[in-house]
Amino acid sequence: MNHGQKDLLRVSSSEPLAAIIIGNGPSGICLSYLLSGYTPYVRPGAAHPHPLLQKKLAEASGVSILDQDLDYLSEGLEGRCQSPIALLFDALLRPDTDIGGTMDSVLTWQRQNERAVPHVVLGRNLPGGAWHSIEGSMVTLSRGQWMGLPDLHVKDWLCWKRRGLRNPRATAGDIARYYKDYVAEKGLGPNFVSGAVVTAVEWGTPEEPEACFRVHGFLMAADHSREPFSLRARNVVLATGTSDSPARLGIPGETLPYVHHELSALEAAWRAGTVTPASDPVLVVGAGLSAADAVLFARHANIPVLHAFRRPVDDPGLVFNQLPQMLYPEYHKVHQMMRERSIEGPSPYLGYRSLPEHRLLLCRDDHQVVFQGPQGLQKGFVVSLVLVLIGSHPDLSFLPGAGADLATDPSQPLNAKKNPIDVDPYTYQSTRREGLYALGPLAGDNFVRFVQGGALAAASSLLKKEAPRPP
Repeated sequence: MNHGQKDLLRVSSSEPLAAIIIGNGPSGICLSYLLSGYTPYVRPGAAHPHPLLQKKLAEASGVSILDQDLDYLSEGLEGRCQSPIALLFDALLRPDTDIGGTMDSVLTWQRQNERAVPHVVLGRNLPGGAWHSIEGSMVTLSRGQWMGLPDLHVKDWLCWKRRGLRNPRATAGDIARYYKDYVAEKGLGPNFVSGAVVTAVEWGTPEEPEACFRVHGFLMAADHSREPFSLRARNVVLATGTSDSPARLGIPGETLPYVHHELSALEAAWRAGTVTPASDPVLVVGAGLSAADAVLFARHANIPVLHAFRRPVDDPGLVFNQLPQMLYPEYHKVHQMMRERSIEGPSPYLGYRSLPEHRLLLCRDDHQVVFQGPQGLQKGFVVSLVLVLIGSHPDLSFLPGAGADLATDPSQPLNAKKNPIDVDPYTYQSTRREGLYALGPLAGDNFVRFVQGGALAAASSLLKKEAPRPP
């Protein structure tokens, strides 16, 4: 926390803001960029390879994308995402990337300060959000170019930093630094408040029609002191992601010191020397990408691994069965290892044992873990470390009712993949609460490449409501 942040909150608390963005990850950064006057236009002479989209863009030559009909522009686009505006923005930023092309964006950006919408971005971490909490050497799922934000390519930033991509994908540490530098490079810093913990969001009352929301929280200082703040806003944007609360199994012994729910615990134990190639195996529970990353890290460090998961290996719902093998060979290698069902006897992969359709029942003080196998038989193993990596849940405890009534199916728990916040697909405004928006995983967009479409939709909506009108 610094004096600038204190001053920003002091000024912001005196009158309602147009928007408060809660979360300073890629979604929040991209939205702040668009609300800071940066305006996208089609580059003069640029031709999009999608003929129907090119025809529509030509019809409104010289008109900002933010001022066009996003529903109309996105109609007919197809791709690896369900959101029409995410597909649209991705197609404009990376026109032919899905066929392996490297065509430049058809957009050019103009900073038009008169279009800026007053806003504040509140985040617990530095700009970049949860990316600063991910183990820095881990390679990202998405290619480096897909992690970039508008008008600053990751590869250009890496060249500027005199570094090259280790492979087509960047490390998590690279991306965390890129997002932090992006905010500085684009002059967005004055709108960002780091170390801000939101504790409550209150819906407005009829007595306060000019301020629909009150946002309460505190600033965490380096000495761990807390300074409370209270802000008013006409719009609130939820961009917190879903990494706040790791999912748990709810089994006996899950709170023991050797049981962890974050991938970073593995590297920390390796660096401390508490797990080594001579240790008892590390148990990885889960069949998603975080679990695969843990397996890859352990294999790289020659640490023995037990890998347990509840589903059959060929379950079509497994993420490995949905990733193109050419783009993600290391994840498909993990999937191949998972197929080798050698429960008894030597594993075909030295130091790795797959336990498909196994349910972890309990963890004991003596580092013994007990499973129930597919035939109902119980098995015990002695392990050095347990990593339960079965996903995470958003922490929306600061909302009335923890946001339960905002989900697509309010009778079920909010879930980024199965039951996200119900939003209008062309504005990302909640269908249940006027002035409340949700971006990124909260709205069902789980890749950085596509979360930017939600920012475009929300920015277009907010600009229509909040942009200064000419006198």
